[in-house]
Amino acid sequence: MLLKALRIGLGQIVVFVDWISRPRKLQRSATAQAEVERATADLALYQFHACPFCVKVRRRLHRLNLPVQLRDAKHDAEHRQALERQGGRIKVPCLRIEENGQSTWLYESKAIIAYLEQRFAG
Repeated sequence: MLLKALRIGLGQIVVFVDWISRPRKLQRSATAQAEVERATADLALYQFHACPFCVKVRRRLHRLNLPVQLRDAKHDAEHRQALERQGGRIKVPCLRIEENGQSTWLYESKAIIAYLEQRFAG
């Protein structure tokens, strides 16, 4: 019970620190941003709100100005089941990438950030 309370408290601290230290968004022309929005329509991040690795990925999404759909795999049973059934395991963060009718499930915050940087930073 005490450990759970400690974990919840630390999670809220992580979220608060993220909120007060959030990086600036990348500025693009309206045309370039519209293209990014079309490209990110097929992405979804399965995450837990207070998970430090999920916060790390969300910070990068914010900095790169990427409107990726966030799916709560902790409190939303439907998203949790999709993550387990289609992704293969309940592990977050996980980026679901839809391309050409195929779904790719990318785990690990470093791999997700590398993918986002490679695809959207330039």
